[in-house]
Amino acid sequence: MIQSKLLGLLLSILVTTLFLSCWCQASLITCSNIVPMRYRIDKISITDFGGVGDGKTLNTKAFRAAIYRIEHLRRRGGTLLYIPPGVFVTESFNLTSHMTLYLAKGAVIRATQDTGNWPLIAPLPSYGRGRELPGGRYMSFIHGYGVHDVIITGENGTIDGQGDVWWNMWRQRTLKYTRPNLIELMHSRNIIISNVIFRDSPFWNIHPVYCSNVVVRYVTILAPADSPNTDGIDPDSSCNVCIEDSYISTGDDLVAVKSGWDEYGIAYGRPSYGITIRRLTGSSPFSGIAIGSETSGGVEDVLAENINLYNMGVGIHVKTNIGRGGLIKNLTFSEVYMENARKGIKIAGDVGDHPDDKYDPNALPTVTGITMTHIWGVNVLQPGLIRGIKNSPFTSICLDNVNLHGPTKPGTSPWQCADVSGSSLKVSPWPCSELTSTHVAGTCSVPV
Repeated sequence: MIQSKLLGLLLSILVTTLFLSCWCQASLITCSNIVPMRYRIDKISITDFGGVGDGKTLNTKAFRAAIYRIEHLRRRGGTLLYIPPGVFVTESFNLTSHMTLYLAKGAVIRATQDTGNWPLIAPLPSYGRGRELPGGRYMSFIHGYGVHDVIITGENGTIDGQGDVWWNMWRQRTLKYTRPNLIELMHSRNIIISNVIFRDSPFWNIHPVYCSNVVVRYVTILAPADSPNTDGIDPDSSCNVCIEDSYISTGDDLVAVKSGWDEYGIAYGRPSYGITIRRLTGSSPFSGIAIGSETSGGVEDVLAENINLYNMGVGIHVKTNIGRGGLIKNLTFSEVYMENARKGIKIAGDVGDHPDDKYDPNALPTVTGITMTHIWGVNVLQPGLIRGIKNSPFTSICLDNVNLHGPTKPGTSPWQCADVSGSSLKVSPWPCSELTSTHVAGTCSVPV
């Protein structure tokens, strides 16, 4: 009997210890220790494999040979592939595990504009088709599938997608498949991308999808304001992602958290969660920090803080639609400054298109638990629009210390709301009546 009680006590202690251990590990996850920077003893140069940085020579064979050597020689601790100053033109190539792609100061890896030989890959299962067109899609310029312990870094060298040829194809409607991303990592983990300039992506710039433990910091992402769909960083059905200390100026959303598209994302069922975005500066005619609109797998536990936005379409944008399904909850936006914006805050359930006509119109998203605190805006044409879905209203929307001012259009209300409930404190101009309610317990962490 005593032994039985003692065994039970020991098991109880063990379970409690494991629980606390897991909780402590989770609570200690920060951008600085999510993925440690690794030192590689083994170092090779692209020039060792015939690479020529004259801006003319095609270096595809050199890149593929160097990465083949890293993959198959498997040096202890991994290998650093050094890209010296110069312009190295290449077709798309795949990364491998345990490698660092290091761009020296003045180094440029430039995508060829020969789109005729660009490889095709299958559509993402959570999208069911290419994002732009049915069928497959063009492989990203730099691609990784099932890799881990990968670092892309250097001395602010440049990865240049030469995207204008792709943008023109999009404008002229001559695309056959969805355009390639600049960098896409699929089913990968323990990734660091830092101290690199990304320029003129054909489509989205950095796209971790089905990934975990991803850090993007100290990067610059540039594309013209009229370049179509050149999102900056799009964590997609991924967890433990940290984005910080970066500058982004593109033709679409600076950061967009996604998790699959309509019935395909619902079936795949992989959410994005544990996303931290901090100390980000940028400008775009579209959104600064966006959630969606592809959110069918769900998006939870997102923190965006210390954000500076200039010349924006929408500062903070949570977007979904009927047919999406998915749970969107626990989003916090804090210490956000915006200047010259068409709209400060937009949370809407009627944004985004559908992959096909097979989506279920009864698959309604659930949006709850969005906190916006210490948001400042200057020259903001409309402070906010929060429009839920009739049969799935957005709940627990908390506004605390939100000040968004500018020349409101004559005859329009500064806030427009429908099918939403929440609370507010110290909001100027004063929000719509739906957000001044106090009857929903626990809506805001501060008493109204």
